[in-house]
Amino acid sequence: MVNIILFGPPGSGKGTQSANLITKFGLLHLSTGDLLRSEIEAKTPLGLEAKKVMDQGILVPDEVVIGMISSKLDANPEARGFIFDGFPRTTAQAEALDKLLSLKKTAISNVLALEVPEDELIARLLNRGITSGRSDDANEEVIRARIVEYHNKTAPVADHYAKYGKFKKIKGEGSVEEIFDRLSKEIETLVEEKV
Repeated sequence: MVNIILFGPPGSGKGTQSANLITKFGLLHLSTGDLLRSEIEAKTPLGLEAKKVMDQGILVPDEVVIGMISSKLDANPEARGFIFDGFPRTTAQAEALDKLLSLKKTAISNVLALEVPEDELIARLLNRGITSGRSDDANEEVIRARIVEYHNKTAPVADHYAKYGKFKKIKGEGSVEEIFDRLSKEIETLVEEKV
Protein backbone atom coordinates (compact mmCIF):
# COMPACT_ATOMS: atom_id res chain seq x y z
CA MET A 1 0.00 0.00 0.00
CA VAL A 2 1.32 3.44 -0.98
CA ASN A 3 0.29 6.20 1.44
CA ILE A 4 1.29 9.73 0.47
CA ILE A 5 0.81 12.88 2.51
CA LEU A 6 0.42 15.85 0.20
CA PHE A 7 1.66 18.72 2.27
CA GLY A 8 1.54 22.48 1.86
CA PRO A 9 -0.10 25.67 3.08
CA PRO A 10 -3.69 26.63 2.19
CA GLY A 11 -3.84 27.46 -1.52
CA SER A 12 -0.76 25.42 -2.47
CA GLY A 13 -2.79 23.24 -4.84
CA LYS A 14 -3.16 20.09 -2.75
CA GLY A 15 -6.78 19.45 -3.80
CA THR A 16 -6.15 20.00 -7.51
CA GLN A 17 -3.04 17.84 -7.54
CA SER A 18 -4.65 15.11 -5.42
CA ALA A 19 -7.44 14.73 -7.98
CA ASN A 20 -4.89 14.31 -10.79
CA LEU A 21 -2.70 11.88 -8.82
CA ILE A 22 -5.69 9.73 -7.82
CA THR A 23 -6.66 9.33 -11.47
CA LYS A 24 -3.12 8.40 -12.52
CA PHE A 25 -2.14 6.07 -9.66
CA GLY A 26 -5.48 4.61 -8.52
CA LEU A 27 -5.09 5.87 -4.95
CA LEU A 28 -7.99 7.06 -2.79
CA HIS A 29 -8.21 10.73 -1.80
CA LEU A 30 -8.50 11.30 1.91
CA SER A 31 -9.19 15.00 2.35
CA THR A 32 -10.07 16.05 5.87
CA GLY A 33 -11.35 19.32 4.40
CA ASP A 34 -13.80 17.43 2.17
CA LEU A 35 -14.89 15.20 5.05
CA LEU A 36 -15.52 18.27 7.21
CA ARG A 37 -17.28 20.20 4.42
CA SER A 38 -19.69 17.30 3.86
CA GLU A 39 -20.54 17.44 7.58
CA ILE A 40 -21.06 21.22 7.28
CA GLU A 41 -23.30 20.83 4.22
CA ALA A 42 -25.35 18.19 6.05
CA LYS A 43 -25.62 20.65 8.97
CA THR A 44 -24.67 17.94 11.48
CA PRO A 45 -23.71 19.07 15.00
CA LEU A 46 -20.08 18.23 14.13
CA GLY A 47 -20.38 20.24 10.91
CA LEU A 48 -21.85 23.31 12.61
CA GLU A 49 -19.14 23.26 15.27
CA ALA A 50 -16.43 22.72 12.63
CA LYS A 51 -17.74 25.67 10.57
CA LYS A 52 -17.56 27.97 13.58
CA VAL A 53 -13.94 26.96 14.19
CA MET A 54 -12.91 27.00 10.49
CA ASP A 55 -14.40 30.47 9.94
CA GLN A 56 -11.92 31.76 12.53
CA GLY A 57 -8.99 30.08 10.75
CA ILE A 58 -8.50 27.60 13.61
CA LEU A 59 -7.95 23.85 13.19
CA VAL A 60 -10.66 21.30 14.07
CA PRO A 61 -9.90 19.06 17.13
CA ASP A 62 -7.62 16.05 16.46
CA GLU A 63 -9.85 13.31 17.86
CA VAL A 64 -12.64 14.29 15.45
CA VAL A 65 -10.33 14.14 12.44
CA ILE A 66 -8.58 10.86 13.46
CA GLY A 67 -12.01 9.23 13.93
CA MET A 68 -13.09 10.30 10.43
CA ILE A 69 -9.82 8.97 8.93
CA SER A 70 -10.12 5.63 10.71
CA SER A 71 -13.67 5.20 9.35
CA LYS A 72 -12.51 6.05 5.81
CA LEU A 73 -9.66 3.51 6.00
CA ASP A 74 -12.00 0.82 7.36
CA ALA A 75 -14.53 1.51 4.58
CA ASN A 76 -11.84 0.87 1.90
CA PRO A 77 -9.91 -2.30 2.88
CA GLU A 78 -8.96 -3.12 -0.75
CA ALA A 79 -7.45 0.32 -1.46
CA ARG A 80 -4.14 0.45 -3.33
CA GLY A 81 -3.21 3.37 -1.08
CA PHE A 82 -4.29 6.82 0.03
CA ILE A 83 -3.34 10.41 -0.61
CA PHE A 84 -3.74 12.34 2.65
CA ASP A 85 -4.64 15.94 1.84
CA GLY A 86 -4.72 18.46 4.69
CA PHE A 87 -3.71 16.00 7.40
CA PRO A 88 -1.65 15.67 9.55
CA ARG A 89 -1.20 19.33 10.44
CA THR A 90 0.60 18.95 13.77
CA THR A 91 3.25 16.61 15.17
CA ALA A 92 0.63 15.16 17.54
CA GLN A 93 -1.61 14.38 14.54
CA ALA A 94 1.35 12.82 12.67
CA GLU A 95 2.09 10.57 15.64
CA ALA A 96 -1.61 9.65 15.96
CA LEU A 97 -1.79 8.89 12.22
CA ASP A 98 1.38 6.77 12.36
CA LYS A 99 -0.12 4.82 15.27
CA LEU A 100 -3.46 4.37 13.47
CA LEU A 101 -1.75 3.17 10.25
CA SER A 102 0.49 0.80 12.22
CA LEU A 103 -2.61 -0.78 13.78
CA LYS A 104 -3.93 -1.25 10.23
CA LYS A 105 -0.59 -2.84 9.14
CA THR A 106 0.53 0.01 6.88
CA ALA A 107 2.50 3.28 7.10
CA ILE A 108 3.16 6.61 5.42
CA SER A 109 5.34 6.05 2.32
CA ASN A 110 6.38 9.69 1.84
CA VAL A 111 5.43 13.30 2.47
CA LEU A 112 5.48 15.53 -0.62
CA ALA A 113 5.47 19.22 0.32
CA LEU A 114 4.29 21.83 -2.19
CA GLU A 115 6.30 25.03 -1.72
CA VAL A 116 4.58 28.29 -2.81
CA PRO A 117 5.42 31.92 -1.84
CA GLU A 118 2.93 33.61 0.53
CA ASP A 119 1.84 36.35 -1.93
CA GLU A 120 0.93 33.67 -4.49
CA LEU A 121 -1.02 31.69 -1.84
CA ILE A 122 -3.08 34.75 -0.85
CA ALA A 123 -3.87 35.60 -4.49
CA ARG A 124 -4.91 31.97 -5.20
CA LEU A 125 -7.15 31.77 -2.12
CA LEU A 126 -8.88 35.11 -2.70
CA ASN A 127 -9.58 34.02 -6.27
CA ARG A 128 -10.91 30.65 -5.05
CA GLY A 129 -13.10 32.49 -2.53
CA ILE A 130 -14.82 34.35 -5.37
CA THR A 131 -15.65 31.14 -7.26
CA SER A 132 -16.19 28.62 -4.43
CA GLY A 133 -18.21 30.67 -1.95
CA ARG A 134 -15.99 29.32 0.86
CA SER A 135 -16.09 31.89 3.65
CA ASP A 136 -12.56 30.99 4.83
CA ASP A 137 -11.20 32.03 1.39
CA ALA A 138 -13.00 35.38 1.12
CA ASN A 139 -11.17 37.35 3.80
CA GLU A 140 -7.45 38.18 3.49
CA GLU A 141 -7.07 38.50 7.27
CA VAL A 142 -8.47 34.98 7.81
CA ILE A 143 -6.25 33.67 4.99
CA ARG A 144 -3.15 35.20 6.61
CA ALA A 145 -4.17 33.68 9.96
CA ARG A 146 -4.48 30.26 8.30
CA ILE A 147 -1.02 30.61 6.73
CA VAL A 148 0.52 31.64 10.08
CA GLU A 149 -1.30 28.72 11.77
CA TYR A 150 0.09 26.40 9.08
CA HIS A 151 3.68 27.56 9.59
CA ASN A 152 3.47 27.52 13.40
CA LYS A 153 1.86 24.11 13.79
CA THR A 154 2.45 22.21 10.58
CA ALA A 155 6.10 22.94 9.77
CA PRO A 156 7.22 20.65 12.66
CA VAL A 157 5.39 17.77 10.90
CA ALA A 158 8.03 18.07 8.17
CA ASP A 159 10.73 17.48 10.79
CA HIS A 160 8.81 14.46 12.15
CA TYR A 161 8.80 12.69 8.77
CA ALA A 162 12.23 13.98 7.67
CA LYS A 163 13.87 12.10 10.54
CA TYR A 164 12.51 8.88 8.94
CA GLY A 165 13.68 9.94 5.46
CA LYS A 166 10.07 10.44 4.34
CA PHE A 167 9.96 14.12 3.37
CA LYS A 168 10.52 15.80 -0.02
CA LYS A 169 9.98 19.44 -1.08
CA ILE A 170 8.28 19.98 -4.45
CA LYS A 171 8.17 23.36 -6.24
CA GLY A 172 4.47 24.33 -6.19
CA GLU A 173 4.71 27.12 -8.77
CA GLY A 174 4.14 26.85 -12.51
CA SER A 175 1.33 25.27 -14.47
CA VAL A 176 -0.87 22.55 -12.97
CA GLU A 177 0.77 20.13 -15.45
CA GLU A 178 4.33 21.08 -14.45
CA ILE A 179 3.58 20.61 -10.75
CA PHE A 180 1.78 17.32 -11.52
CA ASP A 181 4.85 16.02 -13.42
CA ARG A 182 7.11 16.81 -10.45
CA LEU A 183 4.79 14.99 -8.03
CA SER A 184 4.28 12.04 -10.39
CA LYS A 185 8.03 11.40 -10.64
CA GLU A 186 8.23 11.07 -6.86
CA ILE A 187 5.19 8.77 -6.61
CA GLU A 188 6.30 6.56 -9.52
CA THR A 189 9.46 5.77 -7.54
CA LEU A 190 7.35 4.72 -4.52
CA VAL A 191 4.95 2.62 -6.61
CA GLU A 192 7.89 0.82 -8.24
CA GLU A 193 9.36 0.05 -4.80
CA LYS A 194 6.06 -1.57 -3.69
CA VAL A 195 5.80 -3.87 -6.76
